[in-house]
Amino acid sequence: MTRRPLAPWWSGLNHWRERLTVPQFTVVTGLLVIAAGTLVLASPLCSSDSVGLWEALFTVTSAITVTGLSIIDVGSELTPLGQVVLAGLILIGGLGLMAITTFLQGFVQGRSGLRQRLDKGRALDEFGVGGIGPTFNRIMISAGCVMGLGTLVLFGFGFTDIANPLERLWASLFHCISAYNNAGFGLRSNNLVDYQSNPVVNGVIGSLIVSGGIGWRVTQDLWNQRVHWRQPRLWSRRHLSLHTRLVLRSTALLIVLGAVGLLVTEQFAPDGVIQSLSLWQRLQVTLFQSITTRTAGFNTVPLSITTLSDAGLLLMIALMFVGASPGGTGGGIKTTTFAVLMGATRSTLENRTDVVIHRRLIAPELVLRAVGVTLASALFVLAMTLLLGLGPTAGGPPLVAQTTFLEKLFTCMSAFCTVGLDVGVTATLGRWGQLVLMVGMFVGRIGILLLLSALYGRRLPSRVGYPQEEVFL
Repeated sequence: MTRRPLAPWWSGLNHWRERLTVPQFTVVTGLLVIAAGTLVLASPLCSSDSVGLWEALFTVTSAITVTGLSIIDVGSELTPLGQVVLAGLILIGGLGLMAITTFLQGFVQGRSGLRQRLDKGRALDEFGVGGIGPTFNRIMISAGCVMGLGTLVLFGFGFTDIANPLERLWASLFHCISAYNNAGFGLRSNNLVDYQSNPVVNGVIGSLIVSGGIGWRVTQDLWNQRVHWRQPRLWSRRHLSLHTRLVLRSTALLIVLGAVGLLVTEQFAPDGVIQSLSLWQRLQVTLFQSITTRTAGFNTVPLSITTLSDAGLLLMIALMFVGASPGGTGGGIKTTTFAVLMGATRSTLENRTDVVIHRRLIAPELVLRAVGVTLASALFVLAMTLLLGLGPTAGGPPLVAQTTFLEKLFTCMSAFCTVGLDVGVTATLGRWGQLVLMVGMFVGRIGILLLLSALYGRRLPSRVGYPQEEVFL
């Protein structure tokens, strides 16, 4: 029996598919997932009539990139099925869009040459899922256990104001999924403002944000060192890898400095959002906001240009830019990138040519990578802010107050760093401005370097040497 020849268009599609590198395959798969999720979320089974294709596209993009920016009310405009679909999209994006697409590549691509295998190994190493089979299973199991435990605590002691047990259970599960994956979606229009003084909700959500943001490498390293926990005399931070120590120290330092900074900036702000709160409530609010600003996007106080000081907004922009840690579910330039830059700055001030952190030499390639990621990310956010000021978005829609530069910069940083905090700008933007934010969310989640690799491919290192010449700085 002779096989029928393939159609020319199908043969061409297969040829194009087989030549895709991992970065290109990741970008294409992400776009396909967003397109499919948009069609599902816009259907009458998942949303009300007020949610069209555009609103569904923006919401799905925000969910896949675990950002949390939204132009709809998730709790009222999505049906229970739509909320389940949204939670599933958050899991897909948060637990590793890169890992999933790389895993699928083995089934989809027809060939796997040396170049593809090398690319695959590099991508897996970058996103903390080296050894995609057992490791990915452990990631899913550990994430499920953490989110399950958080759901039980919120159900029993957190969302006690919800009388219906099923509604309380779903609210607990949805917020745990959103928190662990650093998405920031909530089922209430004011997010978590109603639970501003609830220590259980603040504690559980904050803990899930941190555990999801530090990354799988750190979690695995801490778990592997559990034998030393049982023997305090043998315990030493030197048992942990340099990566783990940098992540834990940077995370703790940024949380404390962010909380103290917000407490100071908002304490002396006239008519500030924390002026009417007690000291305990102020500490609780600033600590929670410091945690969520870097990665998640939840808020327990109203956020706007009138409720927060300019200094507070600028501090939050800086925290968002640093973001979470490599292999985690958050965005930003990453805590380790920030630590390497600080180490390079210290070496420069000490007139040293090598970057040494905790008595470990940092490779020059990593320093250049940190500088490249930081500079490219900053330029991209500035370009987003510039585009957001063009056309109808420059002065805001009719009958809407003009948005300031600080509001535009805050919103663009929140989108690119996949944070999801909003000062009331996103819903007022036209489609041009919302398109800018969607592109920023996607690029921020994929990664600026991975996107450039997908566009330009991998270039072989040059064998040509050039003479050295001094440049004055």
